[in-house]
Amino acid sequence: MLQRTSSKNTPFPLRNRGRFFVLTFTCLAVLLFSVQQSPAPDLKLPKLPSFSKKGRGDELEETAQAPSGPGGMCMTVSGDYIVSCHQFFNYRYRVVRLDKDDNWVPFPNEAMNTPGSGSSVILDSVLGLASDSRGIVWMLDNGRRTGTMPKLVAWDTKKEAIHRVIPINQQALSPRSFLKNLVLDPVAPFIYISDPADGHSSAIIVVDTETGLTRRLLEGHRSVQMDQTIPFEIDGGRVEVRRPDGAVATPLTGVSPIAIDRKGEWLFYGPRNGSSLFKIKTELLRRDDIQPHVLQSQVLGVSPKPVCDSLVIDSKGRIYFGDISRGSIDYVSPEEDYLNLRLHIQDPRITWPGGLLIGPDGQLHFFSSQLHRTPFFNSGKDVTTPPFSIFRARPRPSSRFPF
Repeated sequence: MLQRTSSKNTPFPLRNRGRFFVLTFTCLAVLLFSVQQSPAPDLKLPKLPSFSKKGRGDELEETAQAPSGPGGMCMTVSGDYIVSCHQFFNYRYRVVRLDKDDNWVPFPNEAMNTPGSGSSVILDSVLGLASDSRGIVWMLDNGRRTGTMPKLVAWDTKKEAIHRVIPINQQALSPRSFLKNLVLDPVAPFIYISDPADGHSSAIIVVDTETGLTRRLLEGHRSVQMDQTIPFEIDGGRVEVRRPDGAVATPLTGVSPIAIDRKGEWLFYGPRNGSSLFKIKTELLRRDDIQPHVLQSQVLGVSPKPVCDSLVIDSKGRIYFGDISRGSIDYVSPEEDYLNLRLHIQDPRITWPGGLLIGPDGQLHFFSSQLHRTPFFNSGKDVTTPPFSIFRARPRPSSRFPF
């Protein structure tokens, strides 16, 4: 069993130490995260289990309540919420949209959300969602409800028609694939997908949207694997899978949160159960002539991170995390060279946060999923307590002094 080495919010390590410790730690951190970073195989990232700044709960605004526990979320260019309903909740519809009358309706339509409807495309188990500037919504269907082939389904919200369907080739999958999140490359016709799998055979899947070619990269690399020394706890208790027969297992999750910078130069990612965020140049991921060991050598460490399923980067380069264990939104900042994990917002209404995005309004949006309260984790019993809230908050203000 994993042992927790720290409990609740302890004082930030640097605040009550002597000057010598501060200077020593800072020098170590600079060596680890400077521009001349070492490749990930040689990287030892410091683990920062607590924060030096409290968040302000009055910044949090509930904007909607999802009809079921969300698995993913995006916003259209017109500002509409689109939410995927996580398969662990067994909700009737796979994807829903909040319409102008504040009603949740099946997206793109009821037929595509209904097996046996006769639709040419049926959504099975959608988690990842992303919307581009053209109004095209990409849905990542992992096929795990019924065992169908995973696929990407793109829907044109302006033409109200299917834009593209791309099957994920079997060669890009592992026997335990569980496709989770996706991001769209803003400058090239590529999509990047996180596959946490079993925590060990985890990988990044790269999809060429023009050719439909899919490739599995970085499988088994330390940057995508779970860290077994990181305890997974929520509400003061360990998160475990309790099966109806009484057997207990620890959920295994590798790479899950994934994001891309606005210029499309770097892909940021990390394991859900892991204390480190990594990055790699997208140019390298798009090339098919690079040997696996060469590609792995180009992975760089970025910052510490909490246990999380989602992250997003704002226009100032700050990176936000949905901290599952603490029920908070944390961030790292370029003003501090991404060295310090800080608290942005903490609120008792935040339970298993996910779906982080910067909306068309420039605000930070995310949801509270309560995923650990589903039957999957509780011997077949549903102990969720609706509502499944969607929130909005302001990003961090621009300042030379982030404290």
